[in-house]
Amino acid sequence: MSEEKHPEAEDGAEASEQVAADACEQVEAPPEPDGELAEATEQIEALQDQLLRAQAEMENVRRRSARDVENAHKFALERFTGDLLPVIDSLEKAVEAGAESEAEAHTEGVELSLKLFLTTLEKFAIAQLDPLGEPFDPQVHEAMAMVPNPDAEPNSVMEVMQKGYTLNGRLVRAAMVIVSAAPEGQ
Repeated sequence: MSEEKHPEAEDGAEASEQVAADACEQVEAPPEPDGELAEATEQIEALQDQLLRAQAEMENVRRRSARDVENAHKFALERFTGDLLPVIDSLEKAVEAGAESEAEAHTEGVELSLKLFLTTLEKFAIAQLDPLGEPFDPQVHEAMAMVPNPDAEPNSVMEVMQKGYTLNGRLVRAAMVIVSAAPEGQ
């Protein structure tokens, strides 16, 4: 048998080669991986960074809000406490005046009222500052005068004119005190 070439077969082979060539021309070269891939990677990194920053900001807002709510609960009575302090001062002065007079029943009643009042304040974390004999602290004491006193330690509180108060550790009113000074010869 001799090999005969059919014109149709040759046309088919040529057609296949032509189709393959056309297909190669139609397929575009793949995009440059460095350019588009790098750009996409940068976008992903930027978005991840934005996400992390947004999450951190939300956490900070949550913490700040929680702290603000805690402080609001903790110090809600501050103004009320400031308004009650003159009442305590008046009761203390009544006790002092009663001690000087002969009205023992009256003095005892005022002392019990004062004690009850101070106990009630302590339940709400209101503490009294009575710094007699302590070193002077300008953070919690207000010096009304400095008096030379050889018997007292210099810069110590030798008399309390008005007691101070704190609410949950925060100063509501400084104690008004007289501070001892070193005698003039020293």
